[in-house]
Amino acid sequence: GSPAYAGGPAQPKGLALTALILGILSLIFCWVPIAGAVGGIVALVLGILALRKAQPKGLALTGLITGAVAAVIGIIVTILFFVGLSLLGGSIDDAQRAVEACQSGAETVEIAGQTVSCSNLDY
Repeated sequence: GSPAYAGGPAQPKGLALTALILGILSLIFCWVPIAGAVGGIVALVLGILALRKAQPKGLALTGLITGAVAAVIGIIVTILFFVGLSLLGGSIDDAQRAVEACQSGAETVEIAGQTVSCSNLDY
């Protein structure tokens, strides 16, 4: 007898698999500012490319969806991180100026719009 036919050529799935892996990793690390957003966007693009190149639909869609969710969460986390950083930076500067004023002999200082006695500060 003749040997059994093994089927057609293997369907390429590199883009779809990469989108899936990157989407899952981006979803895991979406709480890291910038990393989650960038990884999610790359997974989203790779998932779209995989769908256009007729690679396995399940892998491509899963990569696309996880990438989109990670990108949205990552962008939100990144925005909140930089807003918090800017707010914290202003508070640190205010506190530093208040401590320097107290060390220079001031009786009271203004911190966040409130007048505080230098004798009440621990520095």
